[in-house]
Amino acid sequence: MTTPPPGPEGTPPPDRSTPPTPRRAAATPARAPRGASGAAWVWTRLRAMPLAAGLAAALAFVAVLLAAALPRALDRGADDAVRSYLEQQGPGPTSLYASARTLPGPRTPQSLDSVLADLRARTGGGTGIDLAATGPVHGTVTVTPQPLANTELKMMPGDPPPPTKLSLLHLPRVASHARIVEGRWPGGAAAGAPVPVALAKSAAETLDARIGTVLKTQSAVGTPFLAEIVGLYAADDPADVYWDGLPCPTAACLTPRWWVTALVGAEGVERLGEWGGTVQDFWRLPLDTGAVRADRLPGTSAAVASYLAGPTAAGLRESTGRAQLQVTSELPRLFARAQARRQAAAPLAALGPAGLAGEALVVLCLAAGLGADRRTAELLLLRARGASRRGIVRRLLAEGAVTVLPAAALATALAFVLLPVPRPGPALIAAGAVTLLALLAFPVRAFVLLSGRGGRAPRRRLVAELLVLAATAAAVAEVGRRGVAPAGAGLDPLLVAAPLLLALCGGLLLARLLPVLVRVLSHAAGRGRGLIGFLGLARAARGGGGGSRPSVLPLIALLLAVTTGGFGATVLASVDTSRHQVARAAIGGDAQVAAPPLGTVPEGFGKAAAGLPGVRTSVPAWVDNWGFLLDTQQGSTQVTVVVADPVTYAELSRAVGRGRFDPGLLAGGGGADAPLPALFGKGLAARITGGGVRELRFSDDKTLPVRGVGVIDGTPALAGAAANVVVLPAGPTAARLPRTAQATHWFALGPVEEGPLRALLRSTVPKGQADAYMVRTGSAGAAALAADPLQASATGLFWGSLAGVAAFALLAVLLNLVRAAPERAALLARLRTMGLRPRQGLALILAESLPQTLAAALGGGLVAAAAVALLGPSVDLSTLVGSAVPTGVRLSVWPVLAQSLGLAALLVLTVVAEAAISGRRQITTELRAGDPR
Repeated sequence: MTTPPPGPEGTPPPDRSTPPTPRRAAATPARAPRGASGAAWVWTRLRAMPLAAGLAAALAFVAVLLAAALPRALDRGADDAVRSYLEQQGPGPTSLYASARTLPGPRTPQSLDSVLADLRARTGGGTGIDLAATGPVHGTVTVTPQPLANTELKMMPGDPPPPTKLSLLHLPRVASHARIVEGRWPGGAAAGAPVPVALAKSAAETLDARIGTVLKTQSAVGTPFLAEIVGLYAADDPADVYWDGLPCPTAACLTPRWWVTALVGAEGVERLGEWGGTVQDFWRLPLDTGAVRADRLPGTSAAVASYLAGPTAAGLRESTGRAQLQVTSELPRLFARAQARRQAAAPLAALGPAGLAGEALVVLCLAAGLGADRRTAELLLLRARGASRRGIVRRLLAEGAVTVLPAAALATALAFVLLPVPRPGPALIAAGAVTLLALLAFPVRAFVLLSGRGGRAPRRRLVAELLVLAATAAAVAEVGRRGVAPAGAGLDPLLVAAPLLLALCGGLLLARLLPVLVRVLSHAAGRGRGLIGFLGLARAARGGGGGSRPSVLPLIALLLAVTTGGFGATVLASVDTSRHQVARAAIGGDAQVAAPPLGTVPEGFGKAAAGLPGVRTSVPAWVDNWGFLLDTQQGSTQVTVVVADPVTYAELSRAVGRGRFDPGLLAGGGGADAPLPALFGKGLAARITGGGVRELRFSDDKTLPVRGVGVIDGTPALAGAAANVVVLPAGPTAARLPRTAQATHWFALGPVEEGPLRALLRSTVPKGQADAYMVRTGSAGAAALAADPLQASATGLFWGSLAGVAAFALLAVLLNLVRAAPERAALLARLRTMGLRPRQGLALILAESLPQTLAAALGGGLVAAAAVALLGPSVDLSTLVGSAVPTGVRLSVWPVLAQSLGLAALLVLTVVAEAAISGRRQITTELRAGDPR
């Protein structure tokens, strides 16, 4: 039993072996609950224990700060993820697009503006729809582009050449986003005269058109439509969202033919009906993605849905007088996708915060137990002097309120300042719950201590442990049976709770086994000559602080920390591995350089690139996407032809995991007229009936005979499962088709950096042409996948939570050391009088404290490995990876070992430091004060 602290007046407590005299009893603080006021008693107690009060306030401050900050960090991460996802889609898909056929009769810009005003009137405020600051875009456009009959214009090559297509567009406020560089803006024209138009200068240069050129087309009724170019303009910023979604307004678009758009003035809008096809007015209202909030997505989605088909849509048709007004948008689909991504990442993102919450709960209970142990004698004395349990608990609540409530209020305010997000509710609820726990933990523990215990404690403990074991087995079995909750179902409580339950079971099991194991070690140490190891291990076996066994709470705290860190680190390591695999599959290796269309990789580049740091395998390849294999079931089938060295290309295919083959299959084919051995894609092989030799026609109309020698499921040169692919050996093919000797692509295996690769490319190609080449590396691809704010938020939240878990684990170790400090100091003081040296005293403290710490680190690593083995097959990492990957997390030794060893080293250093700092001071204090025990 520990010594109760001195009373407020500094007098030591009475010896309970002799009854106190009435005068002595009146002077002790035991009479305070009857006569003294509650406030005076609380103030006296706080002055008597300033250090304990300060530590309680500090613990409450940290716990409440974390509790208030985690929900706000989750909200901020969710908002950033949704906004980033919407911004990546571009302004077109994230806009409301209203359209209606043009009204007959004269039209003015005011008619378009009035509809725009009606559309905007139903946004903003509490509607959940906020428009972007760039503002809406509206105008009139011809829906169907018409072919031009101008033979003097430059056209795409072909026989016959495909005609250029032209669209006409009217934008009322285009002058604020573009400038005339030649000629003038279009105006009106007399009846029968060509309609004045303005063309983008870059489009005019592409078509070799100029001012005064009359563009001729044929309408559906056979009457020619004429448009005269009166001006050439240039966009102030071609990347401005104002131009997004419009049909080729700033440059000619390259489709199978050229497609350009000419601008008409307000006076020429009426004549667009002569164009042929549909002419419609449109209004595009871009959403302000920066104002979207994840918690309001359902409301915003409902408001957008009302625009598309609902009360808002009906009201717009009535107020504008346009019965055919239709509003379309991709926003509902994007909102649903963003919500599904958020909910799919929720189970994995919650692992760290859940472990932190469990760790904080254990530490708060451990602190309450320590306080109860240190004040047991005082509380029992107050009870013996006539104080009621209710009165004692009430005064303990008041004592805790003075320290906990100000610290909790300050922590909550600090969390709100550091993490400003609009939604205060979750943070206030979490902070309130932790504040209540910190406030009630010690009074409840004191109430239980002062209440008579019924039943046998070992039996109650056994029943509780069996209940925990049953709950853990049920949770793990259910997760293994049904898997993780599907995407869109939100947080999966079983996946979050299962690792914590496993850690709890591990702590309970270790608490049962550790005394036995340490007792065996102590017996072995007892057979030696020294007594320090035996005495320290014997004390560790029966528990510090006078207990009959080690306390369960410190073990649970340590196992929870290691399990959370090991399981979460394994998940994140699997995410990183999967990202690199996805990037490698998309690139076709660890690096790729692709020449522009009709171009080739510079001569000598492949040999020079093979010497770059990190390049393990260099694979140049010639790729033709416009080949044809003749004599198939369809007559001829378009194929992609890949010509590469069989050995290195086979190694590349094995590393990528797509299109594996035996390089020996492509041996031979050296004869002048002999068919070349070829590998056919799986889909292409299904279209070939029988074997034999077939003709392979290349894009330059050259042909070669080929003979199928194998079937592959794809090729690294093309992402995905390439159905129509033909792989040929480089040497024999180049001998008969020399142009295949010049590679169009270069692939590599190994940790290649993008910077040196681009620098080498710039040094080998003509100046200014390096930007036309596509350079991709696996490291950059994996980094791009990891840059998603949703994944970055989940990862950052886990590592931040893990830091908090480690801090609380250290605090649990320190509390456990403090709990055993009084009895340990008394023992060391007695041994000091019998000749114990200071160094031996420190060794005794380490022998007593380290077994629990090291056993917890080892047990936590085993529990983490068990959690990965039991729960890993059910975890879907696709959302965190950023691409679809197979379900499951494989056990990796290093993440678990790193967490176990790292935390073990940190805890050992803490124990050593505490023993070195406080051991001698405690011994000296005990020797000076004497031993009242």
